Amino acid sequence: MPSPEGTYKGRGAQKKVSNRFFDLSHEQRDDFLNYCMLEGEAADSEQTKYLEVFPKSFVNKVNSPDVGMGYSANPYQGCEHGCVYCYARNSHEYWGYGAGLDFERNILVKKNAPLLLDQKLRSKSWQPHTIIFSGNTDCYQPVERKLQITRKCLEVMLSWKHPTGIITKNALILRDLDLLQEMAALNTITVNISITTLSEKTRRLLEPRTATIKQRLKAVEVLSKAGIPVRVMMAPIIPALNSHEILPLVKTVAKAGACDVSFTVVRLNGQIATIFKDWAYKTIPDRADRILNQIAECHGGKLNDSEWGRRIKGSGNFAEQLHASMKIAKKRFLPAIKPPELETSHYLQLKDPQLSFF
Repeated sequence: MPSPEGTYKGRGAQKKVSNRFFDLSHEQRDDFLNYCMLEGEAADSEQTKYLEVFPKSFVNKVNSPDVGMGYSANPYQGCEHGCVYCYARNSHEYWGYGAGLDFERNILVKKNAPLLLDQKLRSKSWQPHTIIFSGNTDCYQPVERKLQITRKCLEVMLSWKHPTGIITKNALILRDLDLLQEMAALNTITVNISITTLSEKTRRLLEPRTATIKQRLKAVEVLSKAGIPVRVMMAPIIPALNSHEILPLVKTVAKAGACDVSFTVVRLNGQIATIFKDWAYKTIPDRADRILNQIAECHGGKLNDSEWGRRIKGSGNFAEQLHASMKIAKKRFLPAIKPPELETSHYLQLKDPQLSFF
C-alpha cells in the first residue's frame, strides 16, 4: 500500500497501469525481498519477484537508426532501479506485465544468456559488430550482485576478444574491473555511465534504487584511471528539473575522467506519459505543470515525438537552448581527442586463425 504521504517509497512509478494487450488474471508469489537503498525511508512493501525465463536468443539487432547501437544484449527484463522516465517500461507489456510498478517488481532473468552469447559468437555468419549490454534495461541492476549473469557474459566476450559496450547507472560495474582492464588492453571495451543529475535529492526522486551520484562519479574516475574509455550519458535531460545542470555536470564528469558526454531530451512515449504525469503530481506537485509544459514544448506541443532522429533530440526553442548549452560545456571542459573505434581484428583472427597469414 502507498505510504501515508500517498507515494510508494523506494519506487519510481507511483501506480500500476494496465497492460494494453491483456490483463493479468493471476498472481505470482514473491520470491525475494530486496534491500531498499533509500536510507531512512520505508520501502515499498511489495516484494520484488525474480522469474527465470528461457529465451532462444540473446543478442538483438537494434532497428532504431537514432540510438547509436547496432546490437544489444539484456541479461534482465524489467529493472528494479525504477527510473520513472525509462523508455524500456513499455517493453515489459510484451512479457505480460504493466509498464508501471510491474516493471520494477517483476524482473525476468536470463540465466542461459552466457551460453546463448557464446553460441552467437561461434556462428559462422556472425560479424564482429559491437554488442551493447543494457540497450534496454540495466545489466548491473541490484540482482546482478547475486546472479552475476553480466559478469559471465563479459567473460565470454573477453574469451572471444569481441568489441563490447556497456551502459549502466550502477557502480557495481567496478566489481568487474579485472575483466574490463583486460578488454581495454585489447581496445574492445567502452563504458557509458548514466548520470542524469548532480543532485542527490533529484536522483532519489527520479531513480530511487540506483547507485548514488557520488558512487557513479567514483566509477567514472576509477574506470578512467584504469585505462577504460568512459563516456557519461546525461539521459534524459528533463526541462525545469535537471536542464539547468548541463554545464556543472559536464565540468564535474570531465574532471572525473570522462572522455565524452552525450544526452537525450526526455520523451514520454506510450505508457510513460501516464506514469510520469502521475509521478510528477504526487512527488513534485509545485513544479509538475511547468515540467510537463516544457517537455511538450520540446516535442511540438506533445509529450512524445516518434519521428526518427528528432524524437530524442527535441525541437523548438527550448530544445535548441539545451543543445547550445551542451555544445558550450563540451567545448569548455572536455578534451578534443576521442577514443578510437573498437578493435575487431582480434575476434576475426581468433575465429579464423588463417586470417593471420594475410
